[in-house]
Amino acid sequence: MDELSLRERLIEAGIVLLEQDGMAGMSLRKTAALAGVSHAAPAHHFDGLPGLLTAIAAAAFGRFVTAMERAIAAAPGDPVSRLRATCAGYLDFAASHAGLFHVMFQNPQVCREDPDLLASSARAYDLLRLACAPFAPQRDETFETAVWSLVHGYALLGFGAQVGQTRGQLRVPGFSACLDHLIAENRKDPLARPQSPDY
Repeated sequence: MDELSLRERLIEAGIVLLEQDGMAGMSLRKTAALAGVSHAAPAHHFDGLPGLLTAIAAAAFGRFVTAMERAIAAAPGDPVSRLRATCAGYLDFAASHAGLFHVMFQNPQVCREDPDLLASSARAYDLLRLACAPFAPQRDETFETAVWSLVHGYALLGFGAQVGQTRGQLRVPGFSACLDHLIAENRKDPLARPQSPDY
């Protein structure tokens, strides 16, 4: 078995553990056992558990990109539909892969300056940026930042795309209603209207 294939097996095993039990079930020894290699094998490929988690985060962003691309491909081509689909793919991935999503964005052991992680996370953000671009032809990043804050906030809080939910005394509106509000506010600015004949 070559070095790359063994490394990939360890990453895949780590992903399986995270998906099953989150960080509570994660260790180098368990990862090695699931991959069918010696417990010393991960040390030859990763700088401890942080190194493995960083590699897992980079791989997870690749899956994140795929999830959003699939949602976009299934949507109509107008700007609003593409934006909604991008956000739906974002939220669906977060809900379906909570353990991975936590490692991707919140785990303090992950090296955020890792080149592979930076590249894969940039590809994911580029999809959101492209979906927002028709709404900000003057390259104003306000709308883009507002959409990212909204979708990521819903993802982290576990609200997903569901229609209104209740948390204690707080009634949380559905994601689509909030996104529609952002789009409506954006349309009030004539310089920020989507540049598409389909809109």
